[in-house]
Order: sequence, then structure tokens, then C-alpha cells
Amino acid sequence: MSRRRAAIVILDGVGIGEAADAAAYGDGGSNTLGNLARAVGGLDLPQLQRAGLGNIAPLAGVAPAGAPLAAWGLMEPRSAGKDSTTGHWEIAGVRLARPFPTYPGGFPAGLVAEWSRRTGRGVLGNVVGSGTAIIDQFGAEHERTGAWILYTSADSVFQVAAHEATVPLAELYAACEAARALLVAPHDVSRVIARPFTGVPGAYQRTANRRDLSIAPPQDTLLDMLAGAGVERHGVGKVDDLFAGRGIRSAHTARNADGIALIEGWLKRGSGFLLANLVDFDQQFGHRNDVAGFHGALREFDAALPRLLSHLRDDDVLFLTADHGNDPTTPSTDHARERVPLLAFGPAVHPVGVGLRDGFGDLGATVAQWLGVPFTGTGRSFLDQIERT
Repeated sequence: MSRRRAAIVILDGVGIGEAADAAAYGDGGSNTLGNLARAVGGLDLPQLQRAGLGNIAPLAGVAPAGAPLAAWGLMEPRSAGKDSTTGHWEIAGVRLARPFPTYPGGFPAGLVAEWSRRTGRGVLGNVVGSGTAIIDQFGAEHERTGAWILYTSADSVFQVAAHEATVPLAELYAACEAARALLVAPHDVSRVIARPFTGVPGAYQRTANRRDLSIAPPQDTLLDMLAGAGVERHGVGKVDDLFAGRGIRSAHTARNADGIALIEGWLKRGSGFLLANLVDFDQQFGHRNDVAGFHGALREFDAALPRLLSHLRDDDVLFLTADHGNDPTTPSTDHARERVPLLAFGPAVHPVGVGLRDGFGDLGATVAQWLGVPFTGTGRSFLDQIERT
């Protein structure tokens, strides 16, 4: 059995420039890293600079490295859509021809009424909005009536908020499972999200007990291929939710620092394949247009990078990438249709440029080839470009 290991670490929302079709998504001019760099007067990311981040695209404060530590490139999204599920699935070899449905006017009344009947509670909201604002708006009425707070966003999500002292977590999760069962085509929403909160009016806070229920992938993913070949699979963050729990189990985290610690633990002791998502960039800072917070999260990861790389073995490859953009400098608070960065580390990696990849699936194909597993998804491996011979 091969001792080779591979890891993909997804910096959620950390795009690096508008995709070719960004205008069709209303995202012309979005450039998460580029615009952030200009907004803060230059990024302070010395470790990622040494790795070769500045070789991918011009970034204020991040000069190209003369002798980068990693192979570098960027990937063009080819699936329809710009949500986390779509991005992760495309990395794993599943390219979607149509985007998941969204509901800028709220969900259909008949669908909401049926979900209310199945769960035995009324419904508040059914509007588009930011989760924190929605809880502030409807929280007190929810506590008084026990009705669910239902909301969505520009993404394909059916989000249910409930106060933990008003609705037991088990009931909230069961209600979300009922919604997941109900949301089939044409209302096959990408994710149903349980959003528990605590506190009092004017001081509500969302808790770490969030749960995501994704729709199942329509075909085999990289995870299924690895499972079929007997390769161990480990997850960090929300990745199991994004794949509907198929092919992977994941340790959920409350913040990036927890995820980084788990990634380091796997690098020290793990085997097979690791898929990790660090969500703070997107969830805490991109969606809230928090420029300083976004930069701070990048600096936190940058400081941890040498420690992670110190644990790489001779037969390891570690990839850094993203699933979409979330530019905190634009008026939008939603995901952006962007290209994503690509860095590949490891003693066996030749630090060369791999150019602009035509789809995220090239990464999944490369991981499969490195681990000696046939890849049946959409994507072309670039292992021959980066593997030392």
C-alpha cells in the first residue's frame, strides 16, 4: 500500500481575480486578494510570498519570488454557480451544467407551508438577508411564538435560525432534515443550514452548533474514487456537509485557528488524503465586508504556514486553493465569481508555474494521480509538470 499522502487546504472565499464570465454573475471587477491588497496598502504575507503567491498574479505587498517554495498557478471556474458546494464539487471532479436555484423573493408559499406542516411550527421571515440582521429583526418574535426564522441569501441556501433556549438543537436539526427531504428539483437547493443562536434581544449571538445539509453529488467525486481504492479520507471543517457526508468524515471547527491545529495534527500523524476548509475568510469577513478582519485572517494563516510545511514528508503533497471569491471591498456581501489561487508544496514538488487551469477539477485529477487512483471526473492532471523526476 502506498505511503503517499495528499492534502487540499481550501481558503474559503479567497479568490484572485474575476473569472472570464464574472460579468454574467454581476461580479465584474471582483478580485478578493487584489482589491484587498490595495485596500490595506499592501498585503503583509511574507510566508505566502516566499511560497510564490505573488507569482500567480500582481498583488500589492506580495512581490514575485525569485525561487518560490511551491509550484503555482490559478484555476478558472467552469461549473455554473459560485457557492461553496459548487466549488468543492468541481475540485472533486463534478462539473455542474446549471446552477443551484436561488430565491431572491423568498421560497414559494406552498413549499414553506408544507415544511411548516411537517415540522409543526410557524414560519417568520422567508426573506433574503444577512443572518445576524435577520436574527436581530425576528429573534424576539421567534422567542415569543416559537416560529422558525427562515431566510436565504444570494446563494442557494435554505437557512433556519432558532434560539437554543426556545427550540432544542435536536428539533432544529430534524426540521432541517425535513427541509432537505422536501427540497427536490426544481427546488433542489444546494444547502439547508441550521443556524442556532443564543442571547437576548439586542445581543443575540450565533453559536458554533451550525449544521449544513448539502444535496448529494450527482456522480462519483474524488472522495468516492479514493474510497473505492481503499485510501483513507479525513476532513477538517464543513467539507463533509458539502458532500452530504459521502466519502468523508470531518472534524468541525469554530474558527480558523482550530482548523489549522487539526491540519497540523493530520500532517504529524495522518495517512491517505486530507480535505480541509478554513471558513473564516468567507463567513466572518468576506460576507461582512470586513477588510481588516480578512487581512488579519490571512496573516494568521501566513504565520502558521511554516509550521505546517515543516511536517511534510518526502512522499507528501499539500495544495492551497479556494472555492470561489468573496471580495470584502465591493458593495456586495456575497460570493464572487473569481479565479482561485493554486500553490503546491512538498519535497517531491518542482516549483514551477502550471498556468491557468481550465477548471478546478484539474486539482482533483492531480491528487488522484499522485495517490495512484484512476480519476473518472472532469479534469486533467498537472502532476507531470510539478513532480520532480
